[in-house]
Amino acid sequence: MELVFALVIGALTSSGVYLILRARTFPVVVGLTLLSYGVNLFLFSSGRLATGQQPIIGTAASYSDPLPQALVLTAIVIGFAMTAFVVVLSLRNLADNEDDHVDGKQPYKSPAPEEESEVTGK
Repeated sequence: MELVFALVIGALTSSGVYLILRARTFPVVVGLTLLSYGVNLFLFSSGRLATGQQPIIGTAASYSDPLPQALVLTAIVIGFAMTAFVVVLSLRNLADNEDDHVDGKQPYKSPAPEEESEVTGK
């Protein structure tokens, strides 16, 4: 179980970092969201992966730590607010620059060769 959990955290984090490094705003927003999901799962796993245990010390022989659960709940709320803010920011960038590149500049494209018209021998 722990190996699968670690692989999921690694996959979310690596795909989030990959998408953050893209030049368009929508992949950056999705990348930030995936990265925050990976961090949330990491914080949640720091409280021990256990099912059916009580989150209160003293009532059972083993317990699960409630602090990481509270941290993840807070991080979910903050992550939702951050995602909403970044979406509004990217829409404003799209409206102002008529482009969704992160830096607001189009990548350089070489000019297309002009079509040669027929030369008539007049």
